[in-house]
Amino acid sequence: MSRSLKKGPYLDEKLMKKISGKTASESGVIKTWARRSQISPEMVGFTFGVHNGKSHIDVFVTEEMVGHRLGEFSPTKKFYRHGGKMQKELEQKKKESEIAAAKAAKSADNTSTKPKK
Repeated sequence: MSRSLKKGPYLDEKLMKKISGKTASESGVIKTWARRSQISPEMVGFTFGVHNGKSHIDVFVTEEMVGHRLGEFSPTKKFYRHGGKMQKELEQKKKESEIAAAKAAKSADNTSTKPKK
């Protein structure tokens, strides 16, 4: 559900104080925990360190991001992989093919560098 048009977009007051009166070039990374704050046109060009629960992820704000929230650009979950027996078999085959390709390339290099009589 979206926010009421009567209320307007949610902008964190502390975050707006941090960027007011500064230019994007003179300020470094602005750390924030306000993931729910919407990106306004005044924020374009700034780099924010958005907290993801563990660390701050740098987000450079562009014009296409206006209207979105800061938290959308700082994922909170780290994708590891899809598990299962089939996935492990596919990864094993991939490793074996990479090893075979490396051996073939190495043997090709050895044959081309041998001196001819």
